[in-house]
Amino acid sequence: MPLTVGSKAPVFTLSSQPGQPVDVGAIIGREMVVLLFIPLAFSPICTAEVCHFRDHWNHWASLGCKVFAISVDSPFTVAKFRELERIPFPVLSDFNKDVSRLYGALHEDLIGMKGVSKRSAFVIDAKGIVKYASISEDPRVQVDFTAIENAVKAC
Repeated sequence: MPLTVGSKAPVFTLSSQPGQPVDVGAIIGREMVVLLFIPLAFSPICTAEVCHFRDHWNHWASLGCKVFAISVDSPFTVAKFRELERIPFPVLSDFNKDVSRLYGALHEDLIGMKGVSKRSAFVIDAKGIVKYASISEDPRVQVDFTAIENAVKAC
């Protein structure tokens, strides 16, 4: 079931590269967090999404939020994606799809690919409460950057 506004955000740990876990659970409930579930690293729309945040990084950082992108790609792939695209925030591997399922952001079957994250965005306040949730059934539809920013500013 998808996570909704007002829900307590589940905590989790995922790897940013092989053998390097990132304990997002230690941040949720202490700081404002933006989670971006992207279907597949290196795909055009996913790359445009994370690069939007990269290209406007000073602005996002000034809002006081921690940003994490999450993909079902392997830790090797997300590490290379982050490196090649010069992404200034962690890109995490949800290779086992546990966190995507936990957040209700998983396509069980997307044009024949089993278990791909739905393009989704969540804003979680410093108390660990979801203040914004957007889960798209259509991976071609980009997240609403303005809505995410407005939710961050409202926290």
